Amino acid sequence: MTPIEQNTARLAVLIDADNAQPTLIAPLLLEVTKYGTAHVKRAYGDWTGPHLRGWKGQLLAQSIQPVQQFAYTTGKNATDASLIIDAMDLLYTARFDGFCIVSSDSDFTRLASRIRESGLTVYGFGERKTPQSFVAACDKFIYTENLTYDTPATSNQPPTPRPRPADPADALKKNAVLTALLRDTIEAASGDDGWAHLATVGHLLTKRRPDFDSRTHGYAKLTDLIDATTLFDIDRRIPADGKPAVVYVRDRRHPNSPQPQH
Repeated sequence: MTPIEQNTARLAVLIDADNAQPTLIAPLLLEVTKYGTAHVKRAYGDWTGPHLRGWKGQLLAQSIQPVQQFAYTTGKNATDASLIIDAMDLLYTARFDGFCIVSSDSDFTRLASRIRESGLTVYGFGERKTPQSFVAACDKFIYTENLTYDTPATSNQPPTPRPRPADPADALKKNAVLTALLRDTIEAASGDDGWAHLATVGHLLTKRRPDFDSRTHGYAKLTDLIDATTLFDIDRRIPADGKPAVVYVRDRRHPNSPQPQH
């Protein structure tokens, strides 16, 4: 799917308000715009209780429709059931290209799988404590910790991203899981010359690990993360027709890669 197709995708954003923080909704919805347009935005919970009081401002500011679900029985999560029923109703309308499910609850694993079985894309949003079963059931999973912003000093200033923590190359190299994932994926996407289109690499990384995100390692973009490891060559090629530069990457262990001078 091209960026243009992604941005025109019709999405339904369904939020488990019992399981999400209202302060994250603004950056979360901004993240959603990378994948499409939110044609439906609903938040589920028992709005008569005091624990959801902090949501009121966000519901108004972000034009999110609150869906009331009374907690009929103690210990039973009626909110989950209400969200799942609505998701299936929306699925059957055939008006959407994908769903964004905002929760850290594994109860939505089967829902994500069912939506994908119908050929739609599922984006999950939750905390790092989210069970792997739900993460793996999504096409793409975004940890909400990667979306946090600092509060601006004054109300007329936009929120600014938190400073990236220092993550030197040697620390990245010691992350065996990360380096193996990058190397294997770049190898899978490369041609005989070892060069791989960065966009293809990013696509394959998400296929292999729905929760892969360069921001988890302190870098805003995949290019920055790959460059910081110092394990790969990066080539920015300018097309003849004046289009934006196309980025290619290659493992420095490849025979065609220039070897360091000793």
